[in-house]
Amino acid sequence: MFTNYLKIAWRNLVRNKANTVINVFGLTVGLSSCLLIGLYIQHELSFDTFQQKGNRIVRLIMEYRFDGSQESSQGNFTSTYVAPVFVHTFPEVQSAVRMTSSAVTVRYEDKLVREPNFMFADSTFFDLFAAQFKLGNPRKALDGPNKVILTETTAKKYFGTDNPVGKILLIGSDSTAYQITGLVADYPTNSQIKFDFLASFSSLKANQEQTYFNANYTTYLLLKNEGSLATLAPKITPFMKKEMAGSGAFITFHPEPFSRIHLHSNYDAFVLNTTITYLYILSAVALLILLIVGCTYINLSTARSLERAREVGIRKVAGARKAQLFWQYIGESGMVCLVALLLSLVVVLVALPAFSNLTQVSLTARTLFSPYFLLFALLITVAMSLLAGSYPALVLTSFQPIQVLKGLFKHSGAGRTMQQSLIVFQFSISIALLVGTFIIQKQLAFIQQKKLGYDREHVLVLPISQRMVSNLSAIKQELKTNPDVLSASRCVSTPVSIVGGYNMRSATMSEKAQMGVTANPVDEDYIKTTGLQLVAGESISEQDVKDIRLADEKTPRQYHFVLNESAAKKLGWTPQQAIGQRMFLDNSRPGVVKGVVRDFHFESLHAAIKPLVLFPEDYGRQLLVKVSGRNLPQTIAFVETKWKQLAPYLPFEYRFLDDDYTKLYQSEQQLGTVMDLFAGIALVLTCLGLLGLSAYVVQQRTKEIGVRKVLGASVASIVSLLSRDFLKLVIVSVILASPVAWWAMNRWLNDFAYKIDIEWWFFAVAGLLAVGIALLTVSFQSIRAALMNPVKSLRSE
Repeated sequence: MFTNYLKIAWRNLVRNKANTVINVFGLTVGLSSCLLIGLYIQHELSFDTFQQKGNRIVRLIMEYRFDGSQESSQGNFTSTYVAPVFVHTFPEVQSAVRMTSSAVTVRYEDKLVREPNFMFADSTFFDLFAAQFKLGNPRKALDGPNKVILTETTAKKYFGTDNPVGKILLIGSDSTAYQITGLVADYPTNSQIKFDFLASFSSLKANQEQTYFNANYTTYLLLKNEGSLATLAPKITPFMKKEMAGSGAFITFHPEPFSRIHLHSNYDAFVLNTTITYLYILSAVALLILLIVGCTYINLSTARSLERAREVGIRKVAGARKAQLFWQYIGESGMVCLVALLLSLVVVLVALPAFSNLTQVSLTARTLFSPYFLLFALLITVAMSLLAGSYPALVLTSFQPIQVLKGLFKHSGAGRTMQQSLIVFQFSISIALLVGTFIIQKQLAFIQQKKLGYDREHVLVLPISQRMVSNLSAIKQELKTNPDVLSASRCVSTPVSIVGGYNMRSATMSEKAQMGVTANPVDEDYIKTTGLQLVAGESISEQDVKDIRLADEKTPRQYHFVLNESAAKKLGWTPQQAIGQRMFLDNSRPGVVKGVVRDFHFESLHAAIKPLVLFPEDYGRQLLVKVSGRNLPQTIAFVETKWKQLAPYLPFEYRFLDDDYTKLYQSEQQLGTVMDLFAGIALVLTCLGLLGLSAYVVQQRTKEIGVRKVLGASVASIVSLLSRDFLKLVIVSVILASPVAWWAMNRWLNDFAYKIDIEWWFFAVAGLLAVGIALLTVSFQSIRAALMNPVKSLRSE
């Protein structure tokens, strides 16, 4: 019996080749899209699952404000003092680790490399986090200064197959000797902790600080058990109030569960976070694509039900039960879905490298063919078989054999309504995705075209060390001997992202009335190099920088500040009034306001512009080099040559300021690209189903078309007749999809402080595009039918 069912199913699929091709192609594309998205989501959801103690680890988020301020600031940073205090104070805390990561220069023999993933951590790192040691003792590997552990890939890069343990690396611009004390396996890609080098935290001079300020590090706590978080969290703020009493500031900490950081935190870990909203959007897109494919299968199968009515009637008369017929047709659906699954696995395997590059996530064939993921794919296929096959099976098995055999059976009104509803549903999904794509791309264009208040074009960013600062004036002068080098500036932060937290007050305010502010140490050329616009006063001068450098205990430092308009306003001054006013940046930096610059965006457009202070200092992390843009390769080569002559202890590395800005919106760009791809797929699949259904409708009306042509109907009138009903359904889809798309995209845009307005033409363009594509799809079949010889048409029946 089963073999007979398979033969019948195969014959039906072969007989209706067009339907079969459309269904298999649509299901293959739909399942491939779903599997690719599923691989990405699985990777993101699996972050840090290999950490056996992950459910007991928390990260501390610092909240602070100064007395008199109504606003608190937060961040994923602490001072080095917090970890030992918490371990000794709270019984819920078993251990703690302090960590920081940065780019560091590494020298071995003739190799000089700037390594971007150099991490410092306490020896307690291995109390909290898993690591597979290949060589070395985890208890002793980081128990003293100037010790470093390498990953396998890094060890191979420097030492090949030799044993690296015991060898010496020269670290930093001062070439401090670090002994290699261990070798560990590479950390998985789905980890929020990423390093190539892991050095002892005690190598940093900051490890013995006893202040809650100087918060530049990340602190993780290991709790004694999972329930400890509930008892620890309420104790922290009362304890910190006692600690900070009389300090003029309020500081507290919020423990953040380790397992929630990657998808739910507002603060990145040591790799960029992924927002859970992004995964929800991708999951919804995958589901909607599967629904579109399922609707196509249902429509084409029910449209062909008349052709199979006689088969059903004969089977019922021969004694077939309804359940037998139902499962036979479900089996046919399963056969089609299984073929599509096998094809989609091949498609995914081929598309995986491109999709990995698109999402910037390392997805491998090993994950695709893992038992769990194959089971997931099989479950989707079974669900698809049931979803797509159930309704057509119910329609077919509900036929009355007597009516069918007498030729009295016709499609019911309910059946036509179901077909029309599914077409509307398919196009509603496609139009909503199109509108979402338009709005996302428009917002991304707005981000790129927004006037930021500084010049990010043709600015090179070169990492520097403190060793360079004493010789930096000479280096800048040498660079400017090239006419295409316009200016150069030392700074801590580029104008793309300034995050330094300070407090400020005017001289007329009490010491307790501090205001939170972002500030950036710069030199005299910063405003010129970045193109900031002075609205009052003057820029920082070279003498201002010298004054800071030459000051001593007998001659206290007097700073000259440049505020942005928001900072001046917060202190109660207009830009003109601010010039010459005395103020303090923290109590340790007294000085006067020398200039005010126009507000500029020093964070992403997700955040509103805040008060900012630029002030002179004799240190920095980056050198900005403004070039003309002419002869760019030659100019970069010139800068490299001078760099190697004047700073041979640092490798020459550069990036463009414009690239830094683009990276701020990496997740939005990925979302836009993915939405482009899958909105296009959704529209193609919708039109594919419409093509198959319109072909069937045209076939059913062949005789009618022939009669109309004999009576003098024109080709245009016949095309209009056949297309009209479908176009009405697409217009209804536009009406239904528009409010849903507006609601969803309005919520997405609310995450931006600066955003586009959702305009009516987004919906009009999406609607016209959908109508146009639908018209082309239907017209293709309609024109073929209208051009057919009417004699041939009348003979066809």
